[in-house]
Amino acid sequence: MTGIENTLLHSLLTPSSTEPEVQLLLLALIEEVGEKPYDTKLTELPAYRHLREQTPRLQGRVVVALARAVQVCAQEQNWQLRYALNDTLTSLLRVRLHLTQEEIVLLFGCFDLDFSKTDYEARRTGLWLYPFGLALGQLQKLLKTEALQEATRAYLEQLLHYLQTNQPTEVKTAQKLREMLHSGGEANLPTVTFSAADAFGQALNEFVAGLGTDPGAGPWLQLLQLWRRASGGQPTAKFQKEAQAAVAAIGPEAVATHYEVWLSALTKLPVQELSRNNAYGSYAYMEWHFLSSANQEAVKGLLWTSVPVLNAALLHGVAELAAKCYRKIPAKGQLAPSLGNAGVWVLAQGGLPGVTHLSRLYGAVKQTNTQGLIGRYLETASRQLGMTPAELEEMAVPEFGLVNGRAGYELGDYHAELVLAGGKAELHWTKAGKPLKSAPAALKSTHAEALRQLKLTHTQVQHTYTAQRDRLDRSYLAGRRIAWPRFRRYYLEHGLMGELTRALIWRIHHPNGSCHDARYYHGAWRTAQGEMLPEPTDADTLQLWHPVLAPTEEVLAWRSSLDAQQLRQPLKQAYREVYLLTPPEERTRTYSNRMAAHVLRQHQFSALARGRGWSYRLMGAYDKGYEADSATLELPMHELQAQFWVSEVNADNAWNDTGIWNYVSTDQVRFVRQNESVPVTDVPPLAFSEVMRDVDLFVGVASVGNDPLWRDNGGLVQYRNYWESYSFGELSEVAKTRKLALERLVPRLKIGRVSEIRGNFLEVKGKLRTYKIHLGSGNILMKPNDQYLCIVPDRSAKPAATAGVFLPFEGDAVLSIILSKAQLLMDDDTITDETITRQLRRE
Repeated sequence: MTGIENTLLHSLLTPSSTEPEVQLLLLALIEEVGEKPYDTKLTELPAYRHLREQTPRLQGRVVVALARAVQVCAQEQNWQLRYALNDTLTSLLRVRLHLTQEEIVLLFGCFDLDFSKTDYEARRTGLWLYPFGLALGQLQKLLKTEALQEATRAYLEQLLHYLQTNQPTEVKTAQKLREMLHSGGEANLPTVTFSAADAFGQALNEFVAGLGTDPGAGPWLQLLQLWRRASGGQPTAKFQKEAQAAVAAIGPEAVATHYEVWLSALTKLPVQELSRNNAYGSYAYMEWHFLSSANQEAVKGLLWTSVPVLNAALLHGVAELAAKCYRKIPAKGQLAPSLGNAGVWVLAQGGLPGVTHLSRLYGAVKQTNTQGLIGRYLETASRQLGMTPAELEEMAVPEFGLVNGRAGYELGDYHAELVLAGGKAELHWTKAGKPLKSAPAALKSTHAEALRQLKLTHTQVQHTYTAQRDRLDRSYLAGRRIAWPRFRRYYLEHGLMGELTRALIWRIHHPNGSCHDARYYHGAWRTAQGEMLPEPTDADTLQLWHPVLAPTEEVLAWRSSLDAQQLRQPLKQAYREVYLLTPPEERTRTYSNRMAAHVLRQHQFSALARGRGWSYRLMGAYDKGYEADSATLELPMHELQAQFWVSEVNADNAWNDTGIWNYVSTDQVRFVRQNESVPVTDVPPLAFSEVMRDVDLFVGVASVGNDPLWRDNGGLVQYRNYWESYSFGELSEVAKTRKLALERLVPRLKIGRVSEIRGNFLEVKGKLRTYKIHLGSGNILMKPNDQYLCIVPDRSAKPAATAGVFLPFEGDAVLSIILSKAQLLMDDDTITDETITRQLRRE
């Protein structure tokens, strides 16, 4: 033993530890712990094992002396021994000891808690460098068997005042202290407070204050106290049992009413961007503030305790809050992922209505890990019911009382009709048959609850319709066939799904291997030529039709049929782009270079990829700062993985403030199975077409060639030739489909008098000049010298050029931009925007 350790031992044998048996145990323990090799476990020391064999009372007295030893080591700056002894103290405090209240207060006194200092570093020393929480736990256990002494009460009150901060762990500790201070009798109500660092916490504190001191407030305080104990990823069985009891003590209806209000407030709570300084004031940074950390844990408790009272309104509120928490914040990630995960757990407990919201969330969130979590909940629920996740999702879709897309409601003298048509859910109001512009104001006082429920239903119908539309669009890659009895029940005759089903084309497979392509309208299944087909039999199956499955003549026939009926399909089907193998791809065999050599904005590409179900991680400009150099899509039905290779564009320090590359360049598209490349000729045509369609979408939207300002704002000098070739070059499959639509559309519009399609351009003859609008990028050249004209479109405005004109499909922003630019340029002599007129005058 070193000299300093001998000195320490002498100073440690204080009057509080003069009992011979304590001295001997402490001396042996310090000697062995001080000489313990790093890789030796504490339980391997003879002195420690001998101490653990003693009575809880003797172990408790040694613990008090050991805490004094840790304090002395810190004073003498013997840090190695101090940390070794502190680990030993921590281990001993994990077991039930026999300590008196006076000894526990002495224990706290050894933890260097300086109540005269309230800065973070001072609190950190006492609360984090010692086993403070374990010592507090010993006191909690003791107070279950005896009353709180006045001296202990005085110390705890002083400690509670010291912990009046918004640090999450300190808030929880303060709550434990309040519980102990009010453990003296049944007449005392528990004290519950929330962090006042955000508006929600302030509102909760006002609610608690409004409860008063009446004993009837006890059940509410018990429930709110349970919120504060929420921690981890999922509630324990004990927590759930206590939640049920607490809710029952208040009354489920009362709890549900308050929870609906609180969830609504949380979804509306603004997310603020605040400027912060670090603890030492050396730099400032931006922080997105939604809820304080302490209140996020409390809201987790709110969510978990909502399970016993879940209803349609609460499920909607939980889903909306989860979606908000999964919102992506720039340079941060998701707003509050742990809170979102808590909401997803609650939805998973909500039966089929909960599955509906999970399905919608699955399509709405973009993060791969979150989609995986939701997917696992859906798989678990489907296994429990003995069906596939797809079957579970279609069973879970509510009808909302709709019949053929309509539902009527009577509210006093007023009639409301909820109509689902053209992909939009709308409420129409009448009184005595006379149409009204909006919901009558009088209903807010006479039928407030019914009006609120109707508005909620209206919102849910729109959300569900959008989610189911996107689910059907994603289902192409699965190639799923649905038995006719199931299809009739959950699709064709369903109040909501029927509106989607009747607007789409389906392939009817017969047991003998033959098939028919048909759409259901005018009460029967009909072909593209309008011929009526017999109703499918129970042995038939139906599959969502894809143009790659049909010859060109049939695809064109379906387009003509839809145009004649002025039917805009809910998803792009008849006009869906088809990608067939090309001779170069057949020669390269294992990859396609069709989408190679493009420059994409990386963040936009990442968002698009995740939105279509691909996995991709942003590439960072730091020591090869990424895990993979491709976006990937799993194709489980074919046991394949699609890969779209990309690489960083390392030019002119082209990265953002967080070190993420601004641009990536594209390379090959490959298909692999078990890490081995698969020949593209072996990939099913529908899977190949859908994968290439996704990749074309990524390029078509995220390419810098679509940005009219990219070249003029500097861009990357090395890639200006690419910008020009993309902006005015060959058309992609998406642009070819756009061209077909414009060939039919332009002659019907006002611009048709001065416009015509020539090659890859829409040419518009203005009063001053003639303009060539590229059908792929929407960028403009001016004749006669092909001078570039930069016009930045207002993407939020709906172009008047298409007002009252049937468009065969939605979602093509470039189509609308082309029409808007053509309408503007046909009357170029009336343009007043100087940024445009200066370019027109330039020769």
